[in-house]
Amino acid sequence: MPKLTKRFLDAIKPDPNGKDVFAWDSELRGFGLRLKPSGVGSYVVQYRTAKGATRRYAFSQVGTLTPDQARTRAKGLLATAEAGGDPSAQRREKREAMTVAELCEQYMQAARVGLAMRRGLAKAPSTIRADQGRVIRHIVPLIGRMSVKELDRATVVRMSDAVTAGKTAGDFPSGRPHGLARVEGGPAAAARVIGLFGAIWRWGEKRGLVEGQNPGYGVEKHKGAPRDRVLAPAELAALGAAMRACEGRPEASVLRLIALTGLRRQEATCLRWAEIDALGQCLRLETSKTGRSTRPIGNAALLLLEGLPRNSSQWVFPRRNMNGPAELEKAIAKLFNTAGLEDARSHDLRRTFASTAADLGFGDSTIAEMLGHAPRTLTHRHYIRRLDSALIAAADRTASRLAMMLDGEIGEVVPLTREGAR
Repeated sequence: MPKLTKRFLDAIKPDPNGKDVFAWDSELRGFGLRLKPSGVGSYVVQYRTAKGATRRYAFSQVGTLTPDQARTRAKGLLATAEAGGDPSAQRREKREAMTVAELCEQYMQAARVGLAMRRGLAKAPSTIRADQGRVIRHIVPLIGRMSVKELDRATVVRMSDAVTAGKTAGDFPSGRPHGLARVEGGPAAAARVIGLFGAIWRWGEKRGLVEGQNPGYGVEKHKGAPRDRVLAPAELAALGAAMRACEGRPEASVLRLIALTGLRRQEATCLRWAEIDALGQCLRLETSKTGRSTRPIGNAALLLLEGLPRNSSQWVFPRRNMNGPAELEKAIAKLFNTAGLEDARSHDLRRTFASTAADLGFGDSTIAEMLGHAPRTLTHRHYIRRLDSALIAAADRTASRLAMMLDGEIGEVVPLTREGAR
C-alpha cells in the first residue's frame, strides 16, 4: 500500500471499466482514497461499528484538503469509531434532523388551528400574526437552517444579540393593502423573540420533535427602557382637536373609542356590532389577547357607538368592500402626528385610561378588570351575563373624565403656591 501523497494523487487514474478505485494509506490504517470513474476523488475512512458492521465514510473531496490535513482529520474520525461512535450514522442523522425553520413552521401551523396554547387558551389571530412576523423576520434568517440537534445556548444568545443590534430590522411586505411594514430590532424585540422561541421549543418537546433542555433557557433578555408614556390633559385636548378636524372618518372614531374604553387597537378596529351590549353597558369580545373578554364601558363610549352609522357588515369599522375590519394603523398614527404627538400611539391611550382611573381612586384589580387584564374565572366567562354595577360605574367615571379632557374641558392641575393660596 502506498502512502497517500500529492504525487500519488496526481498520478492515480480512474478505472477504465467504470468502477471505483480505492487506495489505502500505508501510514494510517483505515484511511484511504476513493476515485470515481468521473475522476472525482474523495478521502474516506473505513471502520467497524460497535455491532461489527463495516462502514466507509467519505469526508472530503481531494483538493479541498491536502493529504496530510486529510490524514489528521481521518485520525479523529477513526478515534470516534474506536470509542463506539459511528461518523456515517451521525452525518445521516444530522442531514435528516429537523431544522429550526421546520420546527417553527410546524408550530405556526398548530397555532393556526388552536393547538398552540397561551395561558391555557388558543392564541388570538393578532398574536399568531405577531408570532409569524417574529419567526419570518428574526428567527428563520438567523438560525432557521440549523438542525435542532446542533442548536445550543451560545447560538441563541448570538441570535438575541443580533436582534438587539437591529441586524434583522428592515421594511418587509406586510400582506396588507398598504404595502411595506417596518420591522424594528432592539432590546424589546429580542426579548419577545427569545420568549417565542422558548414556547416553540416547549411545544416541540411535548410532541417528541426535539429533546433536551431548551437552548434558550437562561438566555439573558436585554431590557429596554420601560414604556410608560401617559398623555397629559393638554395632549389629550390636542388629540381631541385633531379627531374633530376629521370627524366622520373611522380612524377618529376608533381613536376616541380607545381613549374612552382602554381597548387595544386591534380590539377596537375589529369590534363587531354583535359584541356591543348596550343594555349591559359592556362589550362582550369574542376574541382578545386573553381570549373571550367582557369589558365595562361608560356612557360616553356608548353614545359614541350609538352615533356611528350602521352598515351591512358585521364590523363596526369595516373595509370599503365590507368583507373585514378596516386597516387603520397608519391613519391612527397620522392623527397622533397631526396633534404633535409623534412619540405617542394608541397603546399609550390605553395606559392613559389606566392612569386616569387610578387618579380617580380606583384600585388595581378594578383597573385590570376594565382593561381585560384580570384572568376571569370559568363562571365569569360563561355564566355571569351582568357586570358588577361598581365596575360599570368605574368605567363610566373614567370615560367621562377622558371625554372632558379630549374636548378640552379639563386642563392641567397646577398646585397653588403659598402666595397664590393667599
